[in-house]
Amino acid sequence: MALTKQEWIRLEEKADELRKLCLYTTHCSSGHIGGSMSAADVLTALYYKYMNFDPKNPDDPNRDRCIVSKGHIGIFLAGMFADLGLVDKEELKTFNLTGSRLGMHLDSNKVKGLDASTGSLGHGPSLALGMAYAARLNKQNYTTYVMTGDGELDEGSCWEAFMAISHFKLTNCVVIIDRNHFSIDGNTEDVMALEPLADKMTAFGFDTKVINGHRFDEICDAIEYAKKAPNGKPVCIISDSIKGVGMKLTSGNFKWHYGAINDEMYETCLHDLDEYKKSRIAVAEKEGI
Repeated sequence: MALTKQEWIRLEEKADELRKLCLYTTHCSSGHIGGSMSAADVLTALYYKYMNFDPKNPDDPNRDRCIVSKGHIGIFLAGMFADLGLVDKEELKTFNLTGSRLGMHLDSNKVKGLDASTGSLGHGPSLALGMAYAARLNKQNYTTYVMTGDGELDEGSCWEAFMAISHFKLTNCVVIIDRNHFSIDGNTEDVMALEPLADKMTAFGFDTKVINGHRFDEICDAIEYAKKAPNGKPVCIISDSIKGVGMKLTSGNFKWHYGAINDEMYETCLHDLDEYKKSRIAVAEKEGI
């Protein structure tokens, strides 16, 4: 389904707000800003367009689930949950400080709306598998989304879960891989080669889609396809993305897997994000219907 111009621009504006909240929180403390920016657009589409999720009733048993297995992007999630009204925005100033409930890796026992505590990499796919299988057993129709990092796929537990998701034909479980090509140690192909990643996921029994993770038209088409699972297989969306996208300081630079932003950097990055937003809205205005 083609994305309307109005809806595309709405998503672009929301993603810009969330990227700036993430930058603000990083400026207040420090955090994993690179992988946050690469995942921002997909998470915006999920939480602000597709997921059956009511921030006023975050424990609804029939809600859609989202397991962000790359839990180190808690700094992005904290800002998003603040925007959704689940966290006080003033509390973002305490992120990752001693005594704050907003730790570097968020705790689902302390933060409403977070479906699982993650960050010990490789656990999210198995959690999603269990939630999706429980929905089948309990005859519930919610969808479980799980986002992994690409560096995270070095963990064998991811592949065990993928094998089971496929074996049980859990079409209510959507796997999203944030393919930003970098882990903390450098390029994924130098650290532990993943390619041909799409072929591997297909061989594991998934209906695999590769998209530009920074174009809402492609993101939305892929999510809608995954929800339908027309081939009777669970869908894997490989979101080809750029680590630290939108800011010259961080874009495509694995050294910004984690970092702190000083005052000068903050102002420069804000300007970059403003320009990035303008360029993306120009595309939406030209190509949206």
